[in-house]
Amino acid sequence: MFNANHPLAERLRPTTLKEVVGQEHLVGDNGVLQRAVKVGIIPSMILWGPPGVGKTTLANILATHINAAFFTLSAVSAGVKEVRTVIEKAKGYPKTILFIDEIHRFSKSQQDALLGAVEKGIITLIGATTENPSFEVISALLSRCQVYTLKALEESDLLKLVDRALKTDEKLQAKKVDIKEHTSLLNISGGDARKLLNLLELVVDALPGDSIEITNDNVKQIAQQRVAIYDKSGEQHYDIISAFIKSIRGSDPNAAVYWLARMIEGGEDVKFIARRLVILASEDIGNANPTALVLATNAFQAVNMIGYPEAEIILSQCTTYLASSPKSNASYVAIKSAKSLVNKTGDLAVPLPIRNAPTKLMKKEGYGEGYKYAHDHPGNFVDMEFLPEEIKGTKLYDPGANARENELRKRLKAFWGSKYQY
Repeated sequence: MFNANHPLAERLRPTTLKEVVGQEHLVGDNGVLQRAVKVGIIPSMILWGPPGVGKTTLANILATHINAAFFTLSAVSAGVKEVRTVIEKAKGYPKTILFIDEIHRFSKSQQDALLGAVEKGIITLIGATTENPSFEVISALLSRCQVYTLKALEESDLLKLVDRALKTDEKLQAKKVDIKEHTSLLNISGGDARKLLNLLELVVDALPGDSIEITNDNVKQIAQQRVAIYDKSGEQHYDIISAFIKSIRGSDPNAAVYWLARMIEGGEDVKFIARRLVILASEDIGNANPTALVLATNAFQAVNMIGYPEAEIILSQCTTYLASSPKSNASYVAIKSAKSLVNKTGDLAVPLPIRNAPTKLMKKEGYGEGYKYAHDHPGNFVDMEFLPEEIKGTKLYDPGANARENELRKRLKAFWGSKYQY
């Protein structure tokens, strides 16, 4: 029933799978959810995708199609008590779907509380997450659920939604709306259908008269968002994280902490930022300062325990430390070179002296013969061959030009200099 007091996105929320825009791989004629609805059996599932692509809508539609009782919880505000209450209520219905939004925010104990009910079929769980469920959902629960990936909506999908709104919504039809330009509508909404429709309504409500022209300029003005726009699902998400990483790599703590603030103000997940810092500490700093990886790893653990707002202090400390640290990508280059060599040369034989020899037969065949124990030799350097014969003398790790790795280079050169050209 039409209710002008509801937001436009709610008024236009699809009620059947055929009305869903995008996600053809799930809701199309041969889509997995379409097939599940036809047979009337909905498995427990995790819907993984960016904001505003239809996760909540799909959960509602699936419950309606199989005539199931529908309960919804938000992982932001619900806990084990609320989960158990729903499970108890579900025992009074033949079919129950429990939808948990932002399930990645549930702790292990909260997720554990779901296991028995999902296993016994008391509830069909539908969890929604914007984070990779492999990292955020416990393996026991994940093994009991199907994971379906929802794709970001294409520009054509978003424009189809706008066109549908103008043609079917009673409130918008009361005004003659002419969209002259749509770039700002799409950019500010960042691929989020819900934000797009509600922004459209906001602009229509704000412009005077019964005949309205929507342009990029009036959309920006009304939305009051310009250069500071940050959307976790849009292009700026990738641009800003790129600027953040490159500022740290370029040893500019001022720029790095600015881009960090942009992400914090935009509501970016602390885990995402912290994960990127751990990767950077190894990829771009490495052995130039091994403490960087220790600090970044501890920062990741700390922000997970603390969360916003205090986590911003830890992120700032880690960011400025990494940006101010000496840099080396020698370890990164080494593993890439080694992988390339493996792909090029295939499964080369392990030299006999360094093979494992757990049986008498293996020892008789020469396994382990001639192996020299490193701790019995000065500096732990041993004059023997560790690489396969076909690639001996190949240098893969080349220490960077920084104080710490220069010391490593000296040690390596003292013994392996002639062999590996240090």
